[in-house]
Amino acid sequence: MTQLSNFQKIIDDFLEQEQYDPKYWTPHEILARLIEELGEVARIINREYGPKLPKPGEEIEELSNEIGDILYGLACLANIEDINLDEAMQSAIHKAKTRDKNRFPRKSD
Repeated sequence: MTQLSNFQKIIDDFLEQEQYDPKYWTPHEILARLIEELGEVARIINREYGPKLPKPGEEIEELSNEIGDILYGLACLANIEDINLDEAMQSAIHKAKTRDKNRFPRKSD
């Protein structure tokens, strides 16, 4: 299984190789992009499971592509903030297994 930190390095290496200036957008710009991408996820979900109909001629994006865009943006934000996504994810899973363990209803036997 590929670790999230591997993707972080792939992205960092790619941006370094392309010699973008600046290499990364500012955190504020990345946040704006993440919100934009999340809106695209919401649009897809609303069309798939809600009442929203596509506009005539509107190209319907794949949910997996939009989730990938969000992950890419999160990896960029983590890189500029020097956050290891493997550790962040392990922490989130630990919270789900401990602090949040009894917060939600369970299947009855």
